[in-house]
Amino acid sequence: METADAIIALGAGRYRLCGQLGGSAYGVVWRAMGPGGEVALKLVNRDQMARAHPLQQERWIASARNEIAFLQSLAPWDERHVVRLLDSGEHDGLPVMALELLDTDLGRHIAIERDAGRALASTQLLDWLGQINQALAKVHQYGWSYLDLKPANVLLSRRQGSVKLADFGTSRLLADGQASTYAGTASWQAPEQFFPDAAGGYDTDTRTDYFALGALFYYLVTGGLPLRFCSDCGQAYREHRGDGAAMLLARHGNRPPPTLHDDEAAHFARAFGNRAHAGTWTPDTISHGDGAAEALLLLRALLHADRARRPCHAMQISRMIGAIRAALPASARP
Repeated sequence: METADAIIALGAGRYRLCGQLGGSAYGVVWRAMGPGGEVALKLVNRDQMARAHPLQQERWIASARNEIAFLQSLAPWDERHVVRLLDSGEHDGLPVMALELLDTDLGRHIAIERDAGRALASTQLLDWLGQINQALAKVHQYGWSYLDLKPANVLLSRRQGSVKLADFGTSRLLADGQASTYAGTASWQAPEQFFPDAAGGYDTDTRTDYFALGALFYYLVTGGLPLRFCSDCGQAYREHRGDGAAMLLARHGNRPPPTLHDDEAAHFARAFGNRAHAGTWTPDTISHGDGAAEALLLLRALLHADRARRPCHAMQISRMIGAIRAALPASARP
């Protein structure tokens, strides 16, 4: 296991590990000092590797190499809302990547703002939503589906107020969508990503990412509340692993649970309306602010259980975000 002050040599130079920032199922991220300054150094978690099944080890290594390959394929002008790959190589036979270092992730930032009693403006949330939509558009343009959109994978620059998409280890080539095995995070998945089809596979595409974008929109507007559908899927997976989908279907009469409940829709509209009027939102606040109806229309479209009825492309989502902005009261516009 790597420790602080360890040196990792990659293609562009040597990197000294300064402190661990976080990690995932197969990866661990360190703040490191390299030839051009501070970076986020992402390595395969060797402790997890040692305990994993050989097939799982192969999948983790392949995921890291897929992430490097995708980021290397991007043109410089395509990196505005995608985290930049600065360097890559291998350490002890495992892939390593040096990424640009940002301040925090969106999940941590939302929690800090909520705990401090600070309500983020509706325009800020729409800015972030639009930037994430642009990032997904780039992923889709290069022939991939992202499949793991969640607050922890959206990095934030506080100074610039901008966000970038990170962690592409779960991404799949769109051409392989129908043959995909299970992938992603259960508490942030579309129905077709959590519930297998009749053949036992997971038929995903770009619109699968748009469902997760809707779940993220709900999370942002409500100050960090998870969508109930996603919470139920996550709980079922934690309790029953591979059998979680079947258990959840049985609990709901062999049908997936609703993706958006009526009380959640009302809760979302109240929260958005109050933010549009720059109020301090609480669960009991009722406000009929301009833009709430348009925001709810976008949310319902993104979270539609029928994938064919979700938005087809990023431009359609951008237009709906524009309609929300146009409906905001003048006092809420920058």
